[in-house]
Amino acid sequence: MGRKTFRENMKALEKEIISQGEMVNVALERSVAALRSLDIAKAEKVVIDDRLINRKRWNIEEQCINLLATQQPVATDLRELIAVLSISTDLERMGDHAEGIAKIAIMHKDKPLIKPLVDIPRMAEKASDMLMRSIEAFINRDAKTAKAICEEDDEVDALYDQTYRELLSFMIEDPTIITRGTYLLWAAHNLERIADRVTNICERIVFLVTGSMEEINVSNY
Repeated sequence: MGRKTFRENMKALEKEIISQGEMVNVALERSVAALRSLDIAKAEKVVIDDRLINRKRWNIEEQCINLLATQQPVATDLRELIAVLSISTDLERMGDHAEGIAKIAIMHKDKPLIKPLVDIPRMAEKASDMLMRSIEAFINRDAKTAKAICEEDDEVDALYDQTYRELLSFMIEDPTIITRGTYLLWAAHNLERIADRVTNICERIVFLVTGSMEEINVSNY
């Protein structure tokens, strides 16, 4: 396999990462919309479609292994392949977090939310923005933007803290809603974890560009 063919394969893998990122972003937006309106049909669609995100991850991994087996990659090539493998894995797990939010909507069954959602959609919007910009930073090999995105994780953490305190006060005031309040805490935690996984992606971008492995804006969670 010549260098030209290798580069063509890497470009194809980048397109697969873009596709997987878009699938995850759709799952994220749909899962929170489903929770917000307790739309069970929409939530069930997210759960079903998570299989497609999983399959995409395995396909990307198979392509990376094939390139490793058929090419003697130099240091830069190895960094690219490692970055793709790592990013795809984090995207697949973000899909799992979105699926978890959808399942929380389903778990409500015929019971209403304990309160209209405000901060959880804000968390989702911020995480979604960070996700799509991180994919763009990967394609552009933009380490500076990747580092900046990591710093924005603090905004999601702050919203999580605010959500946690608010829901806890609701549950203390009315113990009969503890179960449903806990569901919303789980949903907020899933969103906080999605943002954390975006920082993982950004750290891989920095590694890809600089060859240096470093933790950026380490979360306390």
